[in-house]
Amino acid sequence: MVSVQTGQALGKQLIGVVGGPMGAVGLRLSLAALLLLMVWRPSRTRRTRRLPADRESRLLILAFGTAIAGMNLVYLAMERMPLGVAMTIQLTGPLAVSLVTSRRPRDAMWGLLAAAGIACFMLPGSSSSDPLSMTGLAFAVAAAVSMGAYLLLSQRAGARMSGGEPLALAVLWAAFLTLPFAVAQSGTTRLVQPQALALALLVALLSAALPYSLELTALRRLPAGVVGVLQSLEPVAAGLAGLLLLGERLSTLQWFAIALITTASVGAVAVHTSHRSRRAQPA
Repeated sequence: MVSVQTGQALGKQLIGVVGGPMGAVGLRLSLAALLLLMVWRPSRTRRTRRLPADRESRLLILAFGTAIAGMNLVYLAMERMPLGVAMTIQLTGPLAVSLVTSRRPRDAMWGLLAAAGIACFMLPGSSSSDPLSMTGLAFAVAAAVSMGAYLLLSQRAGARMSGGEPLALAVLWAAFLTLPFAVAQSGTTRLVQPQALALALLVALLSAALPYSLELTALRRLPAGVVGVLQSLEPVAAGLAGLLLLGERLSTLQWFAIALITTASVGAVAVHTSHRSRRAQPA
C-alpha cells in the first residue's frame, strides 16, 4: 500500500507531463507489463511455471486484466479531486467484498467500522476544498467496482495458476485495452519523451509491478475478506503520500476517519490470526 500510494502521487504528476490521465494510465500499464514479463516470463524449461492452456484460465486472465484496466479509471478521478479522496472512494470496492464474504458477525463489524471511517471522509466540513466533481466521483466509483472485482479475480487466479505469469499477462491485456486511448489523448510524441518515460517507469514500478505482485502473494495466504479490510489502510498511505509529495493537508475529521480505518484493519488481522491459531491447535 505504501508503494502503490507513493506511485499514485507521482502518477498525478505524470498526468501533467503527458497531457492527460489516459496518457499516464497507458504509459504506466505498458511499462508495468514489460517489467512483469521480464520477471515472470513464461518458462519453457520448468513445467511447474507453465500456464494452463484451458479456455477457463485464458478467460480468467482476460477478466483479471480488464479489472486492472478499470481500476485505473481512478486516474481520471484524481485529475478532478484530491488523491486521498479519490483513493478513499475507490476503497469501497474491497470493503464491499469484505462485507459480502463475511461469515461471522464480528468479521462484518470490522468492515462496518472501516466503512464508518470512509463516511467521515465524505462528511461536510471534512475538507476545505471545492465540492466534489460529479464526473470525478463517477470515475472513482467505477474504479471501486473494478477494484472489488480485481480482488476476487486475483485470488482466483492465484489459487488456479502458479507463479506470476497470470499477473504479467493480465497487466499486458490491461495495457492493450488502455494504450489506444493514451495515444489518442496525449499523442505518441509526448508519451515517448525522456522525462515522461523516466517518471512513468518509476510510477509503473511503485504503483503496479511491485504492489500487484505482493497482493497476488498475499491473496494466496489470506482470505479475500481479510485483504479487503486490510486495504482500508489505503487512505492512510494516500493521505501521507498526498501530504509529503503533493502538499495536500488533512483535516482533523479526516485524521479521525483514518484512525477508525486503522482500528478496523488491526482488528481484522487480530481476529484472523486468532482464528487460525485455534484451528491449528491439536484436539
